[in-house]
Amino acid sequence: MARTVTAGRGPARRAGRALARGVGGPAGALRRRIRRTTHAGGAGESGLAKLIELHAVNSAGDMMITVALASTVFFSVPSGEARGRVALYLLVTMAPFALLAPVIGPLLDRLQHGRRAAMAMAMMARAVLAWTMAGVISTAGLGLYPAALGVLVASKAYGVVRSAVVPRLLPGRTTLVKANSRVTLSGLLATAVAAPVAAGLNMIGPQWPLYGAFAVFICGALLSLSLPGKVDSARGEERVRLSADEEAPPEPSGIPGRKPGLLGVGSSVLHALQGNGGLRSLSGFLTMFLAFMMREHPLGGLTPAMSLGVVGVAAGVGNAFGTALGAWLKARGPEVIIATVLICALSAATIAAGWYSLITVATLTAVAGISQALAKLSLDALIQRDVPELVRTSAFARSETALQLSWVVGGGLGILLPLNGPLGMSCAAGLVMAAFLVSVRGLVGAARRGSTARARVA
Repeated sequence: MARTVTAGRGPARRAGRALARGVGGPAGALRRRIRRTTHAGGAGESGLAKLIELHAVNSAGDMMITVALASTVFFSVPSGEARGRVALYLLVTMAPFALLAPVIGPLLDRLQHGRRAAMAMAMMARAVLAWTMAGVISTAGLGLYPAALGVLVASKAYGVVRSAVVPRLLPGRTTLVKANSRVTLSGLLATAVAAPVAAGLNMIGPQWPLYGAFAVFICGALLSLSLPGKVDSARGEERVRLSADEEAPPEPSGIPGRKPGLLGVGSSVLHALQGNGGLRSLSGFLTMFLAFMMREHPLGGLTPAMSLGVVGVAAGVGNAFGTALGAWLKARGPEVIIATVLICALSAATIAAGWYSLITVATLTAVAGISQALAKLSLDALIQRDVPELVRTSAFARSETALQLSWVVGGGLGILLPLNGPLGMSCAAGLVMAAFLVSVRGLVGAARRGSTARARVA
């Protein structure tokens, strides 16, 4: 009898092992390929690979929350009610964030010895808030909005700390901007994977993407704590302010009883930040304005969902292409690139305002995505070139906060503007024009003066 049982279990075990190998083989190969990609260029030895993986997890969790909120606040109600709900969402979340954003950078700038803990706390906060929102999202009650505000603030806090961490994990043979490009690309790829997963979970129930986000952020908290210890090192760092005063000497520091002074970062960084702010506000404006415009007045004879899909895919592809394009523009001056993409974005917005159609609008969103990605890479290059290493981490934190606030301003304008296509595209052109006028002269002048250390976009 014992032999018979053993003989019966043997084929079952072998079948189970074969099934495990059949399923686990491709999955293992995919994991190994991802690991080789994230660890390339010395990223594995420096610890950058872990940050790349962490940012992918962060982006996947944010996408799941975005899908859950969009399905409840925007897609599940009539058009008129949707605009009121999104306006309420912006009022309750974006307006307080507009007040909090200038504080986030300086606050996190003081957490120089606890960056891993700060990122883990941002992940855990979003995990708890995602679980909380899962209980109220089916009714879309007012309790949903404070939780959404908390998620937004935690997400932006993570973004600021991540920007400050990258210089600490930079491999010896990789430029700072190339490292940022790799981190950004990992987030874009994770977003593309998480979006259909979240949509599938949403078909089960509106709370299920939030449960998925909860699990993802728990993993992110654990990954945050696994980052190398040098992430928390603040040796030699000082705080920084963004100003156009290139010649101002550093204020004395190290005097007993006196706090370290603030250092200027130079006009190139300031004007690059102004240009980036205009492009980031353009992104926020197009996101909010076109979300309503395509739903109320779809273009090209398409359904509202298809119209939104076209412009959304165009924006995503443009952002990814711009990030990848940065690696090709190695010898181009960052100031020239920012001025060029501002002109391109302004031209695309002007054409969309004059010939409003699905093609011109999709082209504008694609150009805006490319321009925003290249301008951000160029800003990173300028910070790398012109900001001393002692204050570079702080400069990233402050600039990231300013850019996030610019998105809020553009998004708020997009929700308030009447749903008129040419008017909206004219407003988009005006945002870029304002950034162009305040920044291009300084950018071109800085490019002509040159620098003792040539900046590289990637």
